Amino acid sequence: MRVSVRTDATGRPGLCSTFCRVLNEPLPGTAVVATGWVVVEQPGPWGAKAATQSHLDPVFGSEFDDACKKADLRFGLIRTPGKHNDAVPRAHQVYVACTLPGHSWLLGGSVRDPVQLASLDLDAVRRGDLDAALTSCPELTPVNESVLLVCTNGKRDECCAILGRPIVNALAELTPGRVWEADHLGGHRFAPTATLLPAGTMHGHLDLETAGAILAASDRGETVLNNLRGRTTWSKRGQVAEIAVRHLIGEVGLDSLGVIAEDLENVTISHVDGRTWTVPVSSESVDPPRPESCGKEPFAMSILRAGTVIPGDLR
Repeated sequence: MRVSVRTDATGRPGLCSTFCRVLNEPLPGTAVVATGWVVVEQPGPWGAKAATQSHLDPVFGSEFDDACKKADLRFGLIRTPGKHNDAVPRAHQVYVACTLPGHSWLLGGSVRDPVQLASLDLDAVRRGDLDAALTSCPELTPVNESVLLVCTNGKRDECCAILGRPIVNALAELTPGRVWEADHLGGHRFAPTATLLPAGTMHGHLDLETAGAILAASDRGETVLNNLRGRTTWSKRGQVAEIAVRHLIGEVGLDSLGVIAEDLENVTISHVDGRTWTVPVSSESVDPPRPESCGKEPFAMSILRAGTVIPGDLR
């Protein structure tokens, strides 16, 4: 398949998300991998690496980001949609999520200074120990409603600002307090992108209707299959396999499926009712080369694809 890359005035590739849509690049298996998330409100401008290029203390941002990575957690910054005065001293909203299926939870609260998060027991978040997490950071309390993070950081990728901000602004009017701008979610070429917490499901090529549906479905303990990139708890191959089974049987229950085994060729998916499926997952090179992010040169990329799903009793 030969597709010409749209370029800007400098001759460099144009919007990466446009190229991605033209090529109909599959979304399953493109979510990041993390067992939990920690996000903190930081108003004001964000640089490409917001943890160290914003009004957040860069030393704390760097050290806390590293600590989260070591604990298999994702750290990021959030902002309220619309204009805000970042020069006024204010509390910072915090969300901490454990995404373990069947044991996911969300904590929220505010801190005077994000540095207070240094006391948070990150390993407790990783293993899903709610009590230990609460004890380590008493500013936090359980949150019963899910929140949606939509990437809008134009310094990181142009697509995210151009495509993400209109959605987050419109959704904020419909569901106040449940949608936030996010600094970086990964997968710019799938913009607009979003992450639902505490489920940890990631979604791409978002529109306002689907964004609202994602929040509504979460209130029912369900997910939305349209443009689902994967659940961050699973490996990328596991994400591909789980989504393949969901589409096969029409399963939208968030915690109805799980990844129970994985080898070099197959992933085994189980249902809470006892059913299992084996899903072959392979990596293949795709043509033509494509840019991973706006302004970057196209490169030869590999994608994951699911083969024919085999029910457990037919193996």
